[in-house]
Amino acid sequence: MISRIADGVHYFGRTGFPLAVRHVTTDAAHTPSHPHDLTEVEHSHDFCELTIVTEGNSMHSLEGNKFPVGAGDIFLLQGRQKHYFFDRKDLKLINIMYDPDRIGLPENDLRQLPGYCAMFLLEPSYRKQHRFASHLHLGPVRMARVQQLAEEMERESEARQPGHEAILRAKLLELIVYLSREYTETKTTEAHALLRVGNVIGALEKEFSRDWKLPELLDIAHMSRSNLMRVFKSATGQSPIEYLIRLRIQKAMALLRNTNLTITEIAIEVGFNDSNYFTRQFRKATGQSPRRFRTLVGIVG
Repeated sequence: MISRIADGVHYFGRTGFPLAVRHVTTDAAHTPSHPHDLTEVEHSHDFCELTIVTEGNSMHSLEGNKFPVGAGDIFLLQGRQKHYFFDRKDLKLINIMYDPDRIGLPENDLRQLPGYCAMFLLEPSYRKQHRFASHLHLGPVRMARVQQLAEEMERESEARQPGHEAILRAKLLELIVYLSREYTETKTTEAHALLRVGNVIGALEKEFSRDWKLPELLDIAHMSRSNLMRVFKSATGQSPIEYLIRLRIQKAMALLRNTNLTITEIAIEVGFNDSNYFTRQFRKATGQSPRRFRTLVGIVG
């Protein structure tokens, strides 16, 4: 099978806001529901796609693995994940397509939510291992709220009235937070495993300046050292300590841009007790010293 690329330009336009909402319905002839409808064609994206199954059922092929999906299932398809649907039976979907690199979501705030970390960061990577058992499934009442938000986003996207970008960003954020909270109520063993790691990420985001010790993180996760390291690395590409250092450097960059605190004061503020160590880590992450960074962004300290 030849796999295709779903290019964001076909859904967002070349200069449009990087969010689009599309309905997919299944008729007897499986007629495409909209231009560039690739539902039954293996494809990947250069954006994220939040898939909401509102009616019917189908089989879903993802990276060569096949899972049944049905009404109430909600899951995120990250960029470059090859997938398609087949054996559709009255299947209806709402696909919310967005480019996380361009849309400006408050990622650091979202990562304080264990449910967000579990559903949007971890679950897509562990779908194969968990045989899709860690995805989010909602009942009719909660699904109605999700559909309402999605349809409001679709209307704003189509009308394109002044301010629609701000409203779309706000509604997407509301939907993501709603789903993240719902994910924390998921009962499956597989989802609970992801939530434990999500709790660790959330703790680091909330208290990034704290002098964290690995045993404390293991207590939060209720996992062995090897399991936490493996799952955390798979989700973030970093160890917990590497993740914490990256987070502290991000916070330090904001302080260098927006305050007149000294380099030493900033190092202590973000959790580094040694300003020399802070400078080494900052240079490693950014390619320049904190003082040079501050000069380049126009603040003299």
